[in-house]
Amino acid sequence: MLIIQCCKHKTVKNCIFCQIVKGKIPANFVYQDKDLVAFQDINPIAPVHILIIPRKHIVGIQTIQDKDQRILGKMLLVAKKLAEQNKLKGYKLVINCGKLGGQRVLHLHFHLVGGWKDLKKYHQWIEERFREGGVL
Repeated sequence: MLIIQCCKHKTVKNCIFCQIVKGKIPANFVYQDKDLVAFQDINPIAPVHILIIPRKHIVGIQTIQDKDQRILGKMLLVAKKLAEQNKLKGYKLVINCGKLGGQRVLHLHFHLVGGWKDLKKYHQWIEERFREGGVL
């Protein structure tokens, strides 16, 4: 599994998500505002796979602080809005926390995944994920 390291400072030169936020790395954006961006995952694991990230560098859930409550709430509301825009009848909102939790990019992000047409396809997806180690 590839882990992309980010430094612990507020200015993060090598963080791939910070580079996307700054426009230095292209992404297929589906949402942007002053606090958040959302874009298509380049390696989707479902018909719909969107990453929702704060513009501010936050390593992950394990490093959030009380002052981050507003941005976390906004991330949830944007996930709901994007699910509705994509007409998802059901979906997963996944947050991997830390290396041992499967977090590959150490910049807080939500995976919005869904779009399966029926339960059979969804269950096939679940079985494949567990066979591959269960990391999203």
